[in-house]
Amino acid sequence: MLNKQFSDDALARIREEALIYQCACPAQVCEALGHLRQVFDYQLSCMSKPSLLDTEGKVHQEIAQSTALAHAELEACLDRVLTLEGWDRNTFSMPAGLREKLTEAILSDKS
Repeated sequence: MLNKQFSDDALARIREEALIYQCACPAQVCEALGHLRQVFDYQLSCMSKPSLLDTEGKVHQEIAQSTALAHAELEACLDRVLTLEGWDRNTFSMPAGLREKLTEAILSDKS
């Protein structure tokens, strides 16, 4: 099974919050985690079907294992990013100071 430090809802909340303030980096990590979860689930689905070739099951298992490793590393990265930026871990809200800084940058770009 895939260990998930962040729920799908948490990833969606972080992505939404980051995109509102045009802070794409945390959103990109969340997006990549979502894709890795899809790849992992697909491989599990393939492994549950009877295979015609001996190597087929091994291929799906190898992809699933590599996906799980990549997922764990990106979740650890997201955890470090949220800590560095000071995100609220209960609501997954961007800290007010960072929101204000990003909003000011957006407004100054428009003028």
